[in-house]
Amino acid sequence: MASNPWWPSSSDDEEEMFFANVVLRAGQILIEEEEEEEEEEEEEEFSSENVITRRIRINRDRQGAHDKLVNDYFSDEPLYNADIFRRRFRMSRRLFTRIANDLAGLDPFFTQRPDARNYEGFTTLQKCTAAIRQLAYGTVADALDEYLQMSARTTRECLYRFCHNVVKLYSKKYLRKPNAYDVQQLYQAHEARHGFPGMLGSIDCMHWGWHNCPTAWRGQYTRGDHGYPTVILEAVASQDLWIWHSFFGLPGSLNDLNVLYQSAIFTDVVNGTGPDTRFTVSGVEYRRGYYLADGIYPSWSTIVKTIPYPEDEKRKKFAKRQEAARKDIERAFGVLQKKWAIVAQPARAFTPKRLRLCMYACILLHNMIIEDEGRAICEYDENAAWGNTVPVDPPQQDLNSFSLTNDFTHANLQQDLVEHIWNNVNMVDGDGAEDEDEDE
Repeated sequence: MASNPWWPSSSDDEEEMFFANVVLRAGQILIEEEEEEEEEEEEEEFSSENVITRRIRINRDRQGAHDKLVNDYFSDEPLYNADIFRRRFRMSRRLFTRIANDLAGLDPFFTQRPDARNYEGFTTLQKCTAAIRQLAYGTVADALDEYLQMSARTTRECLYRFCHNVVKLYSKKYLRKPNAYDVQQLYQAHEARHGFPGMLGSIDCMHWGWHNCPTAWRGQYTRGDHGYPTVILEAVASQDLWIWHSFFGLPGSLNDLNVLYQSAIFTDVVNGTGPDTRFTVSGVEYRRGYYLADGIYPSWSTIVKTIPYPEDEKRKKFAKRQEAARKDIERAFGVLQKKWAIVAQPARAFTPKRLRLCMYACILLHNMIIEDEGRAICEYDENAAWGNTVPVDPPQQDLNSFSLTNDFTHANLQQDLVEHIWNNVNMVDGDGAEDEDEDE
């Protein structure tokens, strides 16, 4: 190696100095590259902060969509007749128009108003149609854009505002507890149809899948036999499929017993409020009506279950009649899911509040349709007597709670019903109840 005044004469020193300079130079190159990358990132962040992003503006023909909707369904001579309207809207045109007018009178959102650009917004019919179609078909929000010329964001807003206002408007009438007159009508209808005197309805639970359940909650809302998050609905239905009680929102990991202990279905029994529900069976008077239930429910005085292993003909007949009559609640769940596909498909909402609004709105619409078609057992009377409305004192509440959960009364009631059905009810072919066909 040629001599150089900058390098030491020793060959070992020269090699060490050479490698030291190489390492130093490599480190400088790496530092320069990192500084250049940081400068580029800062420039990109600065440029992205200064760029104003806007939503793409689409000139939708709102008025044209409204005219087409009116010509198809709401004109004097519509393109589609009443049967097609009922199949697609799940209700009659008369009921739909009534709901639309009530919502427009309650919430200004459902009226046609100019937007910030002074363009006329969507009409009442367009907004209510968007909400009903999502409930009926369970479609995604932007599936109605081509027909109604409505964006996904506006469609979702129509759905949740529609559900909120339906619950606000109609809960008092269509999710009421039965009064004294209703109780007697239910007793007569159920005894004539099923042969059970003192029967108020059937009780059971249903699960609604939750697709967009937050990850942190999935363990709480998932049950092993389902494998995905669900939310539970507890309901009571009568023979006409009217839903008299609904309690929704508990995690799907619970069973029917856990839900029953948290619901308010027997609150009026404990508080001593509500109508008089006395009835007589086999010559014995009982103070409270009862609900038919499956085997998981407790042996309470207000619950009648089947006999799992009947030994004689009397008990076999009772078990068959009880299991046939208890199908009322299963039929109600089936009709609810077929009529409103949104509760049959996994929910896409992100909050339990929105799930509750959608579920209660579907139940209310379900009951309104039953009344509109003239199939309801009971008629609403705003001035009907509700019985005692003042809760009793705590000692009496303890006694009421004890009598409610009395398994001795439960056994006596079941035995009296066995005798009554054996002596008074004629067995028919099949399950003892005719199935009613429901349009999807």
